[in-house]
Amino acid sequence: MGFLVRFEPALCTPLCLTSIMILSVSLEMVHVILTDPRLAPSPGAGSAGQGLEPEPWGTPQAADGLVQTLGTRRIAHLAFLAFVLGNVVGNLCLFVRRSPSIRGVFLAGQAVGQGWSYCYVCESHVPQRCGHCHDCKACVLRRDHHCVLFGQCVGHANYRYYLCCLAHLWLGLLHAITLNADLFLSLHNQGLSLHNLLLLFIPWALFFTGQVGLSTFAVAFVADTCLLCFLLVSAFLVFHLQLLRRGLTTREWSVGSGGYDLGWRENVAQLLGHRWYLTWLCPLLPSTLPGDGITFQLRPLPPQPPGHVY
Repeated sequence: MGFLVRFEPALCTPLCLTSIMILSVSLEMVHVILTDPRLAPSPGAGSAGQGLEPEPWGTPQAADGLVQTLGTRRIAHLAFLAFVLGNVVGNLCLFVRRSPSIRGVFLAGQAVGQGWSYCYVCESHVPQRCGHCHDCKACVLRRDHHCVLFGQCVGHANYRYYLCCLAHLWLGLLHAITLNADLFLSLHNQGLSLHNLLLLFIPWALFFTGQVGLSTFAVAFVADTCLLCFLLVSAFLVFHLQLLRRGLTTREWSVGSGGYDLGWRENVAQLLGHRWYLTWLCPLLPSTLPGDGITFQLRPLPPQPPGHVY
């Protein structure tokens, strides 16, 4: 029940909106994959078995029939979509479940060291790189920022899932734009008319005035959403990859502080775990974090040249 208590409106509302967006884009991609004539199997691919009774499901003959019906290209696109969607949903669920706040963290057992501060809202001493979030109503270990789309802060415990979710969202949106390329090319070839501009930027205006049907509106709206989200996700992903490489948080980058840069490989291991190279494949693969989010290893100072003796 403790996990369910965390599902308050501040968390549920953005999660529901994000889930609706992911579901709508996924359904539109499935529709395009199954109806795009470019992905159709070659003529006569399934003619060999015409007139025969269908084989029972699970047999090699049934699998061959499925390949002949859909075609290898459609199956490849659907498999890639399933892989990306599974990683997005899995990382998103684990991101929400792994709360980075100090709730449940026994800070009293840690010696209050240099650089610790006192949070008057939580009424507790908090370590370095910890910050209070008024949306989450708690202090967050190694707080990076509050993600409005996921409804929770990004911190020490869930940064891996946030970054991997961003990476797979970027892959999925790139895949969606590639599948919807014909829509943008057709609008470009027809010229920059007022109708095409409205269909590209505000398709709902044409839908509510009755100039386009529901199916055209849905495809155009989702395609426009994919393009806009791809640009936003690309900017966030590049920004956070730079922060990851330099061992910084968003707040440390904004104020110009640092001192935690241990080299790009160690910086990645600090947030993605010792098996960081496998975390991109599946969110369920274990990768233990070397730190606890309370104490941090500082960058070693360069050796000082020996002083001159006069």
